[in-house]
Amino acid sequence: MTNTSDLTRLTAAEIAERIASGETSAVEVTEAHLARIEAVDEKVHAFLHVDREGALARARAVDAKRSRGEKLGPLAGVPLALKDIFTTEGVPTTVGSRILEGWIPPYDATVTRRLKAADVVVLGKTNMDEFAMGSSTENSAFGPTGNPWDLTRVPGGSGGGSSAALASYQAPLAIGTDTGGSIRQPAAVTGTVGVKPTYGAVSRYGMVAFSSSLDQGGPCARTVLDAALLHEVIAGHDPMDSTSIDAPVPPVVEAARNGNVEGMRVGVVKEFSGEGYQAGVVQRFNESVELLRELGAEVVEISCPSFDKALAAYYLIAPSECSSNLARFDAMRYGLRVGDDGGHSAEEVTSLTREAGFGPEVKRRIMLGTYALSSGYYDAYYGSAQKVRTLIKRDFEAAFGQVDVLVSPTTPTTAFPIGERADDPMAMYLADLCTIPTNLAGNAAMSLPCGLAPEDGLPVGLQIIAPAMADDRLYRVGAAVEAAFRARWGHPILEEAPAL
Repeated sequence: MTNTSDLTRLTAAEIAERIASGETSAVEVTEAHLARIEAVDEKVHAFLHVDREGALARARAVDAKRSRGEKLGPLAGVPLALKDIFTTEGVPTTVGSRILEGWIPPYDATVTRRLKAADVVVLGKTNMDEFAMGSSTENSAFGPTGNPWDLTRVPGGSGGGSSAALASYQAPLAIGTDTGGSIRQPAAVTGTVGVKPTYGAVSRYGMVAFSSSLDQGGPCARTVLDAALLHEVIAGHDPMDSTSIDAPVPPVVEAARNGNVEGMRVGVVKEFSGEGYQAGVVQRFNESVELLRELGAEVVEISCPSFDKALAAYYLIAPSECSSNLARFDAMRYGLRVGDDGGHSAEEVTSLTREAGFGPEVKRRIMLGTYALSSGYYDAYYGSAQKVRTLIKRDFEAAFGQVDVLVSPTTPTTAFPIGERADDPMAMYLADLCTIPTNLAGNAAMSLPCGLAPEDGLPVGLQIIAPAMADDRLYRVGAAVEAAFRARWGHPILEEAPAL
């Protein structure tokens, strides 16, 4: 029997191979990860809900299939941490908010359903910034998550629970969502891999909406191949989602297995540099660019002038859509209800419920979005932001006319201390400076670890951006960089991550 700690240190691909061969069982793997959660999550707080019985039942079903000689999928029996924004039948889904505390959905999101169909073992639901609004997972109504590299620092946001679960070996796979960088930014500061697929490539059905034209679910893992295997499971057309792309999933697993950048043209985005970038982040990024050259890529500088306006455009478009989407939480249909004592009108009950149920950041964005959409201001604010969005798309189109992919640091700094930016929303928003343009354009992007910053020993992320529906390019470049990096310097999360 394999040692429990050994099982939690394996990649998802290695776990799946051992289960398929009978070297270990899905139940053994699941129990090992549940034991790890029990041992360390009190300190990390990656999970909001652990579905112990459900996970073990799914693991037993996988073992039964193998014993009957049935063919197992590429991730059968592999444990996964699911961001608490996806509905899961019979399991609480809170979106990190008091307004949905205790809500148990009667149906599965498409992503949840596809994970179950692939025999992936969902361990539970992970902590997140309330309604995915934040860059640090400090905005959760249920308390912050710590970064396993340094528990006094943030694990990124809004999907900090998913990234922390990976970095602390509580799960080999996770699912996140990315509205302005909430998969890639947590991946960068925890030394893990996070992918924002092309908008519409992964169904949003059953994913609680924040900003519908920006939200995108995607895979999180500790290696590029693991992310590709998970990407293939959750992607694909879904008639339940009107924005779902009806096209074949790009060959992401093949690209991850055969990473090669020789002959590719790689663009370095000029606008993602300068003041505000930590010295260690810049150093590791420059080393990564030089590594790409050594691997045979042609590196050129690319200017995308509209990217300088992306942050401002995003913080008008996203709050406007959030204001509309969150209007459904009115205390009348589901979730929290406050003041329903016979002495208050329906309007008063709605107001009291929203006051008690929503946190400060959610209220800030609802008010900003409502103002931007109001009569007399729509054209000046929301309309202007959409024009900037068009300019950003044109900058991407021009860039991809010259290069195959773009690269940049994923975040300007490493993980910052919990509480440091809590009272400074603008400083918090700047954490997503490099990731936001991709969401506005709908392109695909990945963050993968490219070392530790010398000044603080914390992970740094390399961002790779590809055109829409060219997600396989992310995995091709990511796999090449990961292999070369590991051969030369070691892998930061697989070999250097500190024990909790």
